[in-house]
Amino acid sequence: MLQNKIYQNFIKEILKTFFVILLGLTLIAWTVRAVNFLDLIVESGYSISNYFQYSFLNLFGILTKFIPLAFLLSLIIFIVKQIQEKEFIILWTSGVKKIKIVNLFFLVSCFVLILYLFFSTLITPLALNKSRSIISQNNFNSFLPTIRIQQFSDSFEGFTFIVEKKIKNNIEKVFIHDNSNTLKNLTSEQQENSSTTIVAENGVVEEKKMILFNGQIISSRRNNSKNEIIKFEQLNIDLKNLQTGTIKQPKLQETSTLKLFQCINDSVNKSEINCKENTKKEIVTVLNRRIVLPLYIPIIALLSSFLLIKNQRRKNLFLNKYSIFVLSFLILLYAELIIRYTGISKIIGVLFTISPIILIPMIYLLLTFKLSRESIYNE
Repeated sequence: MLQNKIYQNFIKEILKTFFVILLGLTLIAWTVRAVNFLDLIVESGYSISNYFQYSFLNLFGILTKFIPLAFLLSLIIFIVKQIQEKEFIILWTSGVKKIKIVNLFFLVSCFVLILYLFFSTLITPLALNKSRSIISQNNFNSFLPTIRIQQFSDSFEGFTFIVEKKIKNNIEKVFIHDNSNTLKNLTSEQQENSSTTIVAENGVVEEKKMILFNGQIISSRRNNSKNEIIKFEQLNIDLKNLQTGTIKQPKLQETSTLKLFQCINDSVNKSEINCKENTKKEIVTVLNRRIVLPLYIPIIALLSSFLLIKNQRRKNLFLNKYSIFVLSFLILLYAELIIRYTGISKIIGVLFTISPIILIPMIYLLLTFKLSRESIYNE
């Protein structure tokens, strides 16, 4: 009973450290990306509420990526702490076999593996898809935030503009080029295969409306060199029909795992996801990242367990913990690098899949052999 209570405390401490590190790493990375999200959302004319929803939902994608590294750090921190505080020695002298602690670490790694699978296959694709739909389904609130002084803005599909000066909602030296037919009916030449350019001295922006003064409209057909030019003193432009450049169709990272499998098996609606041959190769990579990559997490637990062997000297402990961390990190780096080519080469795909299946029993057997040769006096 006492041993079971100790094991439970070990699991709680490992998981507590794991979640603290995971949350810390995620928040740091999310804060950096949130600044980029602010530029993306606000400068495209969306509201602050859209920004917070969008950035929060992208948090899950960041969190999933940090799960293996957070587990590696938490496990090494726990083992080193227990060794330094001589907690393990009490267990060894009371007759507890080291292999039981190894099994405990392996059990915790299986929980982390399931947690990764839960996020990578269900939560993260759903959250990323929802974040995209927030942008694609909501119209921009105001045109004014999209205006950047002396910089071309292409926040809207087929609609490019630049101003030389902006003071509050007043703009000067305005240039607009439209290929989206947003400005249709301004001239008689405006048709599906034509474009419109507007140059104005100044103007006023009012949410989704622009009023320009003293300028001209230049309409040109793409297959005709003749242009139609109309001068104006005042021109009212309704911008409510502008479409942002947000991708309407979900990316592979935003697509559910079930639909990705259906795409590979040619049993999904082609309009829902692009199932071309090249796309299928990318889908294999995405599925490997979601399903096969977490299989490398138990390897981290087994490698970290080598810290239980011959660590009576502080120098040895110092060298061991860093060498094991580096080795485990290299395993994660190997997985992260090779996964990108799993959709291109079948050989690499097979190698990536069978590596953890082979390494896990091999490392476990090596640990069992090493620990069986150890005596309590070597602790």
